Amino acid sequence: MDKESLREAVEWAIVTRRSIRAFLPTEVPRETIEEILDVARFAATGVNLQPWNVHVVTGSAKDRLCAAIHEVDNNHELSTAHKDEWEYYPTEWVFPYIDRRRDVGWSLYGLLNIQKGDKARMHIQHGRNYSFFDAPVGLLFTVNRVMQQGSLLDVGMFMQNIMVAARAHGLDTCPQAAFMKYHKIISVELGIPPEEMFIVGMSLGYADTEKIENTLITKREGVASFTKFYCK
Repeated sequence: MDKESLREAVEWAIVTRRSIRAFLPTEVPRETIEEILDVARFAATGVNLQPWNVHVVTGSAKDRLCAAIHEVDNNHELSTAHKDEWEYYPTEWVFPYIDRRRDVGWSLYGLLNIQKGDKARMHIQHGRNYSFFDAPVGLLFTVNRVMQQGSLLDVGMFMQNIMVAARAHGLDTCPQAAFMKYHKIISVELGIPPEEMFIVGMSLGYADTEKIENTLITKREGVASFTKFYCK
């Protein structure tokens, strides 16, 4: 492959990565999952710490985990006893981040014809996170608790590599902070040791192109809006 074709292939994989919220049941071979992870492991990492751990769930193991989370998520009293282990989002939302959050939320609900205030349908849609949006593969990421914030950056770069490498295999993904709330259930179901802190989850599979929610394309700011050049 010449340099121009290589550049186009890499850029295609990056710009076509989107958060998919409806997957086909088509199985993803274990060999393919391992190939993706084998590429992703070359992510940049501070002093070569490579702090990530990946817990891959498929088949009946995934079904059991999803069922355990749904049982709690659909019971308000039980659900309120669970909370995120660490703060992914800001505790105080300010412009422009609050506007971007609202825009993606209402754009998705608009496609699904979920009206403002329809808490029942919102709960159902949000609950689809806990079925990995029907993807055949679920990935759950943890790091050792001795690690600090820098390791979260490392895990983020590792996850980005997974999502880009997945595109090269014709697969799609959806990174999911929603799983953070039920980190205790996940740890129990998968036997994750207490020294491991849960980070986020991710769905992996083939996008269902017939589902309207997968037509959502989020707005991205231009380079000039977030970049400053210092030349003198």
